[in-house]
Amino acid sequence: MEYFVQQLINGLTLGSIYGLIAIGYTMVYGIIGMINFAHGDIFMIGAFIALAVILVMQTIFGIAFLPLVLLLALVVSMLFTSAWGWVVERLAYRPLRGSFRLAPLITAIGMSIVLQNFVQVAQGARVKPLQPQISGGVTLMTGSNEHGTISAQLSYMQMIIIATTLVLMVGFTLLIAKTPLGRAQRACEQDRKMASLLGVNVDRTISLTFVMGAALAAVAGLMFLLLYGVIDFYIGFLAGVKAFTAAVLGGIGSLPGAMLGGLLIGLIEVFWSAYFTVEYKDVAAFGILAVVLIFMPSGLLGKPEIEKV
Repeated sequence: MEYFVQQLINGLTLGSIYGLIAIGYTMVYGIIGMINFAHGDIFMIGAFIALAVILVMQTIFGIAFLPLVLLLALVVSMLFTSAWGWVVERLAYRPLRGSFRLAPLITAIGMSIVLQNFVQVAQGARVKPLQPQISGGVTLMTGSNEHGTISAQLSYMQMIIIATTLVLMVGFTLLIAKTPLGRAQRACEQDRKMASLLGVNVDRTISLTFVMGAALAAVAGLMFLLLYGVIDFYIGFLAGVKAFTAAVLGGIGSLPGAMLGGLLIGLIEVFWSAYFTVEYKDVAAFGILAVVLIFMPSGLLGKPEIEKV
């Protein structure tokens, strides 16, 4: 039982990170109907910028107050990734918005390759480590088996990740439901041309959506860095694919669906690795995605598209 509870905690933690990245995918798709395939690499850039800020603050300036260091790392990484999200929208999507649907997809993949190679050249291909910043936790239960004593622990880092994800999820849901920006986003999702005729600045709304998604990716990047303590230039591709899978599983275009899909992908990966074999954890995740889409083509919480005539 202790082993199961521990894997459940690990799965929820990993799924929370996937869910935050998946929200960026689903927000962009909900408004312009396209997938930002550079989003995973923006997550990777956020992790690298956070690492650089933490190391500079601690080694060069000698700042030992951890909350201040992490706050600065979060703010700086969010600023940089937001700028990158804005650039991706301006270069890869806005000029091709009226073109055939594959054109922005191709340019987004090109932006992803550019970002990957830029970080590889600038930082090198080797992994970048970070010493543990937040240690300790709470022991939930303790037991024994044939291998000895086993316990289920909830670390402080895992608490922070899960709590941050819940707060951001609630905050973004309220933002879209209650604020003028959220109403503009929902109007653009339904009909961009009509929204423009009614006074909505469509270009600004789409740009802000990219910026918001990129800022969330920076939060996920910092949490990934603090949880695992090692990053490289390739983590954006892997996490991006998993988060995109989570968005599709939960229902692309649905914020609760993106978070639900992220949690499910995280749980599937962790439990499969724990009870079966780690080599096939990705096969299990994509296999379950295929099964769900066969019976629920719109995902778990997605809505079927209504064709406008």
